Amino acid sequence: MSAVDQHSWTRGGLHFRDVTFDAGFDHFGRAQVSLPETLNVFARIIATEADSQKPCLVFLQGGPGVEAPRPVTPVSPGSWLARALEDFQVIMLDQRGTGRSSPIGSTAGSITGLEAVGEDPSAIAEALACFRADSIVEDAEILRNHLGVDSWSLLGQSFGGFTALRYVSAHASSLDEVYFTGGLPAIGIDPAAIYGRTWQGMIRKSEQHYRAFPGDRERMARLIDLAESGDGIALPGGARATGERIRLLGHYLGSSDGPEKLHYLLDLDPASAAFRHDLAAALPFSGRNPLYAIVHESCWADGSTTNWAARRAMPDQVREDLTLLAGEHAGPESLHEDPELTPFAEVAELVAGRQWPQLYDVAALQAADVRGAAAVYFEDAYVPVEHSLATVEHLGGVEPWVTNEYEHNGLRADGYRVLDRLIGLARG
Repeated sequence: MSAVDQHSWTRGGLHFRDVTFDAGFDHFGRAQVSLPETLNVFARIIATEADSQKPCLVFLQGGPGVEAPRPVTPVSPGSWLARALEDFQVIMLDQRGTGRSSPIGSTAGSITGLEAVGEDPSAIAEALACFRADSIVEDAEILRNHLGVDSWSLLGQSFGGFTALRYVSAHASSLDEVYFTGGLPAIGIDPAAIYGRTWQGMIRKSEQHYRAFPGDRERMARLIDLAESGDGIALPGGARATGERIRLLGHYLGSSDGPEKLHYLLDLDPASAAFRHDLAAALPFSGRNPLYAIVHESCWADGSTTNWAARRAMPDQVREDLTLLAGEHAGPESLHEDPELTPFAEVAELVAGRQWPQLYDVAALQAADVRGAAAVYFEDAYVPVEHSLATVEHLGGVEPWVTNEYEHNGLRADGYRVLDRLIGLARG
């Protein structure tokens, strides 16, 4: 590996080092088309001292398809980063295709970031198969070797935890500790079965919301009627939203502060500019991070095909009542209703039909000598608790902490306490 760029700077008592390096585009040689040899990967190392000797902790962001956080100084004393910096240097890795790591997007109706692949949708789908957790782990290993670090620790939030599990499965000897927040992935289970469980959770959370805010069900029904009366509600930038897309506002209900945010949005006049802009910003699948919409379901695929699993698993009760909201239940509608996602529509269909290789080796997980802890949220809207607990059983050194104190965003809502508790569990 050759380092393309390194840059250091200091602000607010913290020391930052930016590293950009080359990584193989197709680590496993699986692609059936010609792909570029390399792509760029970016990481930012944060420490409390210029030449810190503290061990390294890699933060693996949720998503997929979202870059690592950009912390501001001074760091909030209640954040997970504040707790992590007490014990570690923290490495913020932009997962490939996001942030400064060869980002993928679209402008003026064309896909950007994959120009070298060409315009054939099947070739682009082959390329996007190289943007899953297994490839992200191999990128991280290149970085670890470049930095001369014998081993390091991981903190994975949501999809970042899925990536951390792949890391344990593939490179356990590179790890000291591993911390999971927002659940662990199911192993070897049809994604439709997982989404079936999350639909039941969203039914429950929808009803809870309408009991807490009695007028919101009527507001939501009127909003959906408006969206279904024509080509959808017009949004800034030429996008639109039909009923299926609007009910994705249920993703708010997976966060501790989400119900109030949803209520305040529904309280606005649907005809107002404020509502249209806020609705566009609130929808979870958009052109800002297109990979989130395109490869989201594939993060659950452990040796299976997704084939729009969330839509296949939708219960009749939800089909018949559009006021029952969705969470991270990706469907093809977003790709046709947002002009920034439309260039990916045919690609997404090919990705949905792809047979994915296995991500996890159960024998390797059981043999791994890695200590750690996992925060499993009993009310998690996105990662069913029973699957998390079944998976953690394969990790002998990882202590589970099952709690109903937090929603899926526990690390963001009360990060210092959550990470401190996990570190304490892992270290006895």
